[in-house]
Amino acid sequence: MPKVQGRRRFLQKSAALAGLAVAPASVVLGSPAAAPNALPLVQGDGTVDDVNSTEAVLYGRRSPYANTLRRLEGSMNPDSATPRPNPTRQGAKTPLGELTGIITPSSLHYTTQHFYGIPTIDPASHRLMIHGLVERPLIFSVDELKRLPFVSRIYFIECIGNRPNPQGRTVADTHGRAACSEWTGVPLSVLLNETGVKAGAKWILAEGGDGGKHGKSVPLPKALDDCIVAYAQNGEAVRPDQGFPLRLVVPGMEGIYQVKWLRRIKVVDQPYLTFQESSRFLHEDPKTQLDSYEFGPKSVITYPSGSQRLNGRGTYNISGLAWSGAGVVRKVEVSTDGGKTYKDAQIAGQVFPKAFTRFYYPWNWDGEEAVIQSRCLDEKDQMQPSEEEFAKYWGWTRQQMYQASNTTMGHCNWIQAWKINRSGDVTNGLPPVAITITDMHEDHR
Repeated sequence: MPKVQGRRRFLQKSAALAGLAVAPASVVLGSPAAAPNALPLVQGDGTVDDVNSTEAVLYGRRSPYANTLRRLEGSMNPDSATPRPNPTRQGAKTPLGELTGIITPSSLHYTTQHFYGIPTIDPASHRLMIHGLVERPLIFSVDELKRLPFVSRIYFIECIGNRPNPQGRTVADTHGRAACSEWTGVPLSVLLNETGVKAGAKWILAEGGDGGKHGKSVPLPKALDDCIVAYAQNGEAVRPDQGFPLRLVVPGMEGIYQVKWLRRIKVVDQPYLTFQESSRFLHEDPKTQLDSYEFGPKSVITYPSGSQRLNGRGTYNISGLAWSGAGVVRKVEVSTDGGKTYKDAQIAGQVFPKAFTRFYYPWNWDGEEAVIQSRCLDEKDQMQPSEEEFAKYWGWTRQQMYQASNTTMGHCNWIQAWKINRSGDVTNGLPPVAITITDMHEDHR
């Protein structure tokens, strides 16, 4: 029998066994009336858009069956998600439990609440000024920046407000203030070398074009290392709530340093005590001082995680994300017995420094109650701590640790556990704590 005929017979037989129609439905690029089976797409603002419309062709629309959305900001307790005081724009968390891979779609990248709103900036008139302790103060247009040497690099951005907690219902509740994108732009070192840095310069002060003129100080060695003046995110222009037309990307450091709507960089000899600086630089505890802005190792299981469900016993891939501001994630371990024992997880794909790393662990669930969690090791040999280890480091009780604000305590990277009951339902695996956990009211970017 010829091979072609044998293959055709196999395909026909397979289609018949599966009960599938061998003829595909027609694809019609026309009006909804011409395609009665086409489904309208409901937008986030309540309007309806057709997947066959001209607008959908010009800028793609996802399937109406793919409906992942960001989670609106509010209290960490999902049952009392009240908005923050006097918001001018709500923030939203990354739906980590519904995503795959390491890249966060731009439209699902977390955005924090901005008390001064999000400015509408014409890139043709926007300028970036670099001045201060430099030989040649310069002003760049966006077009001029795009004519300079550029890089495209994958980095995570995380808000200091990200913290595991026993009240979070989903992984978005506990870790949704983190995301990972490919950022494209001019290395800040190129711009600083062009202006020429004077002797005595030790810091830069970056300022945004929002109503509050958000500013943050960054050590000069960091600015000359891997910082980027980014004009693109995931292959297109940076979104308005991510800083259009220019955003400073400071890899591995707190999200508040990634100044949006970047308009000015001043080279200085010391950190400036801006409104946002005072919560850190003026604190007495040396553990939160100038050398503590690099995020330590962190990981979290995203599947199965809170509010998800396993459909019966069998083999599943426990999957999650790991990252560190110190660089590369060297190893991820998974426990299925509440941390009593750990086994090495598999790394899915290439590992990038200061970026999300996707991991998975094949697991045969026997239908009994289980507590799953992960931990990771970074290239500085820093191991992600347990809840108990983190509290011991700060000399606090568990209740004190959960009551403290992140700006007082630092980076909250202890292990988050998930509990799977016999019905397959997944809930928060951290023991309850008898305090009220509320979000901080600072603008954390």
